[in-house]
Amino acid sequence: MARPLGEATREAYGKALAELGRENPDIVVLDGDLSKSTMTKYFAQEFPERFFNVGIAEANMVGIAAGLAASGKIAFASSFACFVMCKGFDQLRLAVAYSGNNVKIVGSHGGISIGEDGVSQMGHEDIGLALSLPGFVVIVPADGAQTRAAVRAAAEYVGPVYIRVGRPKAPIVYENGCPDFQIGKAITLREGNDITLIANGLMVAAALDAAEQLEQQGVSARVLDMHTVRPLDEEAVEAAARETGAIVVAEEHLLYTGLGTQVAMAVAKRHPVPMRFIGLTDYAESGAPEALMRKYGLTADHIARQALDLLQQRQGALV
Repeated sequence: MARPLGEATREAYGKALAELGRENPDIVVLDGDLSKSTMTKYFAQEFPERFFNVGIAEANMVGIAAGLAASGKIAFASSFACFVMCKGFDQLRLAVAYSGNNVKIVGSHGGISIGEDGVSQMGHEDIGLALSLPGFVVIVPADGAQTRAAVRAAAEYVGPVYIRVGRPKAPIVYENGCPDFQIGKAITLREGNDITLIANGLMVAAALDAAEQLEQQGVSARVLDMHTVRPLDEEAVEAAARETGAIVVAEEHLLYTGLGTQVAMAVAKRHPVPMRFIGLTDYAESGAPEALMRKYGLTADHIARQALDLLQQRQGALV
C-alpha cells in the first residue's frame, strides 16, 4: 500500500529538541555548521545562548559536547551521520564512550535515501561505528512520531546515545504517536506465524508493506520495529525465532556491522533459525532516492521476495 508521508525524521528531531529546550534549561545543542539541514535551527532560534555552532569541525564539536556534559549539561551534538561518526570517532571513543559522558549524538542524512548528494554525504557505516563504541545506546527511528519519542527518551537516559535521522519525508508508521517507545524494547507492529520481518528506520514501512504482500500469498508475517539496535531486544528476537521459525532483517546500512549482525548474534545464541539479510554490501552512487532504494533492494517487493525464497528453502530442507 502507499503509506502517507509524514515529516522527515530530521525535522521531527529539530522540533523535539526545541520542545525539550523549553522544558529543561540544562539542554545544550551543538552543530557543525549544518543547522539548517540537521534542523537544530529550531533550537538555535529559541535558545541562542545554549546553541553552539562550532563550524566544520566535527571532532572539536564532540570534544566540546563532552566537556559540557562533564559540567552537568545534557549535550546534543548534530551533523551529517557520516561526518560526525567518521571525523569525530576518536573523540567519541575517548571523550564520550570511554569517559561515559552524557552526550547525545544525532547523525542526520543517514543511509542512501539522501539521494543526489552522493556517497560523500551518505552515512553507510554510521550504525556500525556507533555499535563499536562500548556503552552507546543506538537508535534508528522509523518516522516523525517515533523520532520525537526517541529524542525525549535519549534526553532522559543518562549516558551516551546515538540517534540516526534521515533527510526524506518518512512514511507514517505511528499515526497516533509512539507512546509505547522504550529504549531496548522492540515494537510488534504486526503479528504473524510463518516468518518474522525485523527492520528499523525507513525499512519499517517497507517491511509492513512486504507483510501485506505476503499475506496475499498466504504467508503470515510478523513485523518487528527494532528501533533500538543496542541494547537489542533479544527476548523479542528469540520469541520470533521460536514462534515463526525464520527471520528476514532489513536495514538501510552496510550489512557487515548493523542491525542484521546484532540480530544474527542473538539468534545464534538463543534459538538458531534460517535468516536472510537485506541491506548494503558496498557504497551507493548518486541518484534519486526512490531509484537508489530500488537499485539496492531496499524495497517492500525485495523483502517479500527474500521472505518467500527463504520459506521455500526452509520447506525444501524439511522435506
